[in-house]
Amino acid sequence: MHRLIPVAFAAFASLISPAAAQSPVVVELFTSQGCSSCPPADKLMHELAKRDDVIALALHVDYWDYIGWKDEFADPAYAKRQRGYAVEAGRRSVYTPQMIINGQTDIVGARPMELSRLIMEYAEKSTPVSLEVTRDGESVQIVAQSSASNGPLVVQMLRYTPERTARITRGENAGHTISYANVTEDWKILQEWDGITDLSIKADAPGEKPLVVMVQKGLSGPILAAAQLR
Repeated sequence: MHRLIPVAFAAFASLISPAAAQSPVVVELFTSQGCSSCPPADKLMHELAKRDDVIALALHVDYWDYIGWKDEFADPAYAKRQRGYAVEAGRRSVYTPQMIINGQTDIVGARPMELSRLIMEYAEKSTPVSLEVTRDGESVQIVAQSSASNGPLVVQMLRYTPERTARITRGENAGHTISYANVTEDWKILQEWDGITDLSIKADAPGEKPLVVMVQKGLSGPILAAAQLR
């Protein structure tokens, strides 16, 4: 597992100023309760989760379960998603903690300065896709338009729990109680979209948990638009 250099989390909020953007910047953290290098990155996610210009998602992977602690938040589908990003980028392996920004750029663990720069860079970029998501009772209405042909695009929806805590008794983090922000669950593909015709769909979303809708080029390409309902 990758080891992290300690960083000053208290200064993180002042290092990155919110920037206006057409779409929030999506930061996916691939993490594990069984990874001793992950807690600094997990802590950083709490700061990201407070921001309106960032959608922070914690995807717990299962490939460290063998070392003595089974991550109760893990889903094999997230490890598959991470491997897809690796293949797309020409990387031979996956690791934790890893952050993927807007489906395109990866950084190791918790590096506030580098993350600050990348968030600002992506926030300043224009996107050809406009996306609007609204609640409608137990469902959501999703409307999207594209000013360029970018298909095929994949429309995805997920739910998350804003904060979950785990008391870890075995493995590398044994004896620690760790709080995790925006723990992702119930990730599903709603449909493919050609990016030419206007998109208007309704999806079931019972309950009160926050949700995120993303429009992505394929399953491992750039995220062109994202919206969050808290």
